[in-house]
Amino acid sequence: MSKKSKNNTNGKPGRLLSLADLDLARKIKHKEYDAQLYQLQIDLVRLQRLIVDTGMRVVIIFEGMDAAGKGGAIKRLVQFLDPRGLEVHAIGAPSPQELSHHYLRRFWLRLPSKGRIAIFDRSWYGRMLVEPIEGFNTPEEYERSKEEIRQFEKHLADDHYCLMKFWLHIDKDEQFRRFKSRTEDPLKKWKITKEDWRNREKYDEYFKYAEAMFKETDAPHAPWFLVPGNSKLYSRIMVLSTVVEVLDNFRVP
Repeated sequence: MSKKSKNNTNGKPGRLLSLADLDLARKIKHKEYDAQLYQLQIDLVRLQRLIVDTGMRVVIIFEGMDAAGKGGAIKRLVQFLDPRGLEVHAIGAPSPQELSHHYLRRFWLRLPSKGRIAIFDRSWYGRMLVEPIEGFNTPEEYERSKEEIRQFEKHLADDHYCLMKFWLHIDKDEQFRRFKSRTEDPLKKWKITKEDWRNREKYDEYFKYAEAMFKETDAPHAPWFLVPGNSKLYSRIMVLSTVVEVLDNFRVP
């Protein structure tokens, strides 16, 4: 993708395919954030009605480094939407029963019907991230997953699903600060585990595999949006403004 959008100022993530190109220093003032958030959430309420009226099926996935702000972005995205028309799937390790099937099966079962939104907090991209890093799949399975996921998303596009993929990114220093804050805050301790600290040691590996993932699976019908997340306020506006723009321009045949 062109890098001319690298330093855009309109609150939308540039269509970049390299984390190294993200400007993690981008910020937004609280007053501007509040004003933009309010308008974007009004737009989302309007667009949910359009989704219902047109029978659109919307799939939004969130990936990113631990503590990058996925949950906060999802919370603002759905805050004023009708909960009867959407579902948020928090994806963890597959159950023994799920492991007895092809790994994509549990995602097929969670796809939205017409007029609905499905949001995935983590997704099928675990096959290209945590699994090869932790040794849960073989090199052959990892290589095969590239085409399997490309075909899966192409099937969704051919059936007129609207698909968006977000990667929220923070640097090592910001991740450490957030981990430490969670450890010290009695209201947020549940967000941090020994596993998170262990995974932090593999930050560079996740960076490497994420870069390969963007290169292999970005497509016009299944775009990746890379979001600088060191400023939570800025990243939330970027996510919501992108969702609004994509939905406003999507047409159901």
